[in-house]
Amino acid sequence: MSRTTVSFDSAGIPIAAHLYTPDTPGPGRRPALVVGHPGTGVKEQTSGTYAQRMAEQDFVTLAFDAAYQGESGGVPRGLEDPAQRVEDFKAAVSYLTTREEVDADRIGLLGICASGSYSLAATGGDQRVKAVATVSTAEPARQFRLGADGTQDPAVFRSLLDAAAAARSASARGGDAGAMAVFPETAEQARALGGQHAVEGFEYYCTARGHHERSAKTLAWESIDKMAASDAFLAVPLIGPRPMLQIIGERAVTAWIAVEAHQRATGPKEIHWIKGASHVDLYDKQEYIDPAVDKLTDFFTTALATG
Repeated sequence: MSRTTVSFDSAGIPIAAHLYTPDTPGPGRRPALVVGHPGTGVKEQTSGTYAQRMAEQDFVTLAFDAAYQGESGGVPRGLEDPAQRVEDFKAAVSYLTTREEVDADRIGLLGICASGSYSLAATGGDQRVKAVATVSTAEPARQFRLGADGTQDPAVFRSLLDAAAAARSASARGGDAGAMAVFPETAEQARALGGQHAVEGFEYYCTARGHHERSAKTLAWESIDKMAASDAFLAVPLIGPRPMLQIIGERAVTAWIAVEAHQRATGPKEIHWIKGASHVDLYDKQEYIDPAVDKLTDFFTTALATG
């Protein structure tokens, strides 16, 4: 397996990516996967892990940094724009169709966490995608509005919208709009604010476990009001008759999000539960990634088969 640094355009924004290609000789053009990262993540973290592992299974894979994040272009930095995130996936598909290693009729999407929902939306609107799978599906708009477990007091999101509105006004007057901190300063603060899911996020992104210097620790305030008008699942019914797989840890507090997406799907669909795993466990823990990769390999080998 080899890794090459590449780039492509997404609605005028340069996107930085890593292309992974199998070392073993193939009979011709290969099936390919676009792999998206979680919110605030970068291609060097879990999306790169899955891209590498799937390349070892004879797929060409492309892991990219979303627009406004990582090494990709776009301002303001740290903007989480659902519409642009979906466009990034479609632009990645376009890029793969230009690669001589890739069979343009056998391209699938693999989204992790936030990219899970964005990959579903992109598949619904892009008939070039032949199959879609997700790991630890999350939908940022739902998480901001309803909380990771779906039980958040609506007043919390209204307060975020107030702050986002104030930031826009400050910017219009030439002031500093600031940014929204994604993570607290300590694991103890994370536990007090959001329970185990928040703690796991802190441990992955803010400690040696998964920290990367380009992984965002703040979001542009404009991200928040974009969430108020976003629903990445509106296009899910359009995925059928193409197949859809979601891999979820059985302890993931976000599992309700995947279940909702599953209920909206009209074609072949499956939720595959990973025993003992939480949402973030599937980012980097070998004992959970191994069975996830096995399932993904079986799914995409069948879904992207020739003829």
